[in-house]
Amino acid sequence: MTETARRPGPEDLERAGDTRKKVHRSETKTKTPAEAKRQGPTLDAVRGDHRVSTFIRAANQQTGAIGYTEHGERHANTCADGARFILRSLGHEPRRCELGAIAAYLHDIGNVVTREKHGQTGALISKDILEDLGFEYEEIAVVMGAIANHEEEEGGTAVSAVSAAVILADKSDVHRSRVRNPKTTTFDIHDRVNFAATSAEIKVSRKDKLITLELTIDTEVAPLMEYFEIFLSRMILCRRAAEFLHCAFALVINGTRLL
Repeated sequence: MTETARRPGPEDLERAGDTRKKVHRSETKTKTPAEAKRQGPTLDAVRGDHRVSTFIRAANQQTGAIGYTEHGERHANTCADGARFILRSLGHEPRRCELGAIAAYLHDIGNVVTREKHGQTGALISKDILEDLGFEYEEIAVVMGAIANHEEEEGGTAVSAVSAAVILADKSDVHRSRVRNPKTTTFDIHDRVNFAATSAEIKVSRKDKLITLELTIDTEVAPLMEYFEIFLSRMILCRRAAEFLHCAFALVINGTRLL
């Protein structure tokens, strides 16, 4: 994933009045207790929790059993990277970027119980895990809200910057690597559309306030109309999420802007 323009260097950020500053230190500075508390647990701590890895793997097996595309650790990591990238590209402070990655990594964990209302279920499962890992309750609330509101079929909508980033990262993960059905002759529409997507890239222009999902779709596998048949509601949710981040949303397929 890349931004539409050159990534700004430290000097550019200083000139633009960005809150991040270039600092030179001759030795490592030990964090004060207050600084350590503000930083808090990271995605690595969440990813390393045995409950998280077990539930996500089980959730992936169960969604596979009912015919869904991959919803396991690959999807979780892709979404975590995407949410962090979006927030960081728009200049959000590092801790919020980390919470975006954490919420995105956990967003489908509720599938370990059932697919129906998996966002709300996942939020409740995550609450106890994050509490045990030492997260502040204010941060737990943000992550829970993002997980519970990521699914358009469950009435989800962006309720915070973290929530908006999770929505955009999740709905942008369209790729043939997610298809688990080995028989192309038995593909349903979801399999065809995902298998037709040979590349998917999120681009963020902070200057233009624009978030773009750029897809390459093999129209011999699935016509574009099939993409819109199942993804139109997701793209509407993405547009609203981008608006929450004070950005416009664009969809580009095979080099042509469609939204």
